[in-house]
Amino acid sequence: MFTTLAGKALVPVGLAVSGFMVVCCLILYSVIREDLHRGEIVHATNLADTILKSTRYAMHKSDREMLATIIRNVGEQKGVDHVRIFNKKGIVTFSAKSGEISRQVNKNAEGCFVCHKGVVPVTNLGTMQQARTFRNPEGMDVMAITAPIYNGPDCSTAACHVHPPDQKILGTLDIGLSREELDRSLTMLRIQMIIFTLMSLILTIGGVTALLMRNVFLPIQRLRSYIDPAAIEADIPVPPPHLPHDLDIIAANYYQVIMKSAAKKENSE
Repeated sequence: MFTTLAGKALVPVGLAVSGFMVVCCLILYSVIREDLHRGEIVHATNLADTILKSTRYAMHKSDREMLATIIRNVGEQKGVDHVRIFNKKGIVTFSAKSGEISRQVNKNAEGCFVCHKGVVPVTNLGTMQQARTFRNPEGMDVMAITAPIYNGPDCSTAACHVHPPDQKILGTLDIGLSREELDRSLTMLRIQMIIFTLMSLILTIGGVTALLMRNVFLPIQRLRSYIDPAAIEADIPVPPPHLPHDLDIIAANYYQVIMKSAAKKENSE
């Protein structure tokens, strides 16, 4: 196959087109996956902000029952893995799962280590730094957001439970969302991109092959069919019509060479 002109032309073209399509699809998939991941983080961050704003009134009124009800209702929503609030000592005070209440949080855990890796805990983190991904005990991928609950004038001056004004962090909200839907979307995206890539390769390579066959290889075959007999037969055939410009010039020049050679041969006799 590689000894023929068609093989030498079509195989490199096919490999080049295939490599280009695969690389482009991989880059596109990586970009889409990163955008979906960032969108997931923004969604979780907005949800955490909504919970904080919803619970702030209950915190000011020291209404623990209302606060527990809000946390429990959010935790019952589809796709929510966990919702909990723990105080500055790392003890869970509110949680959608009753078994977690009063449990001590490990400061060396993945979600806590970012803030507590130094002697003095970090109090300000960016959105991307707050996010973490892990696998829960049920084997499900979870994307969690850790949002600090900041102290404010309305907290430090509250009559119900006064906090010192210099205490910057009162506690932390930790919310985790299941990545099942995102993983399912990425799986469907991979399948669709594989199908799209295969269809594009088949159509592109098929179209290039058809064009090369029509405009290059078939005219070359006609030219060869003309030259081979003309080299051995006494009767000199006329060049085939409707060849591409360059091939038509080659055929005409070959015909002239053969005619001159035949004329010289007749004159010498």
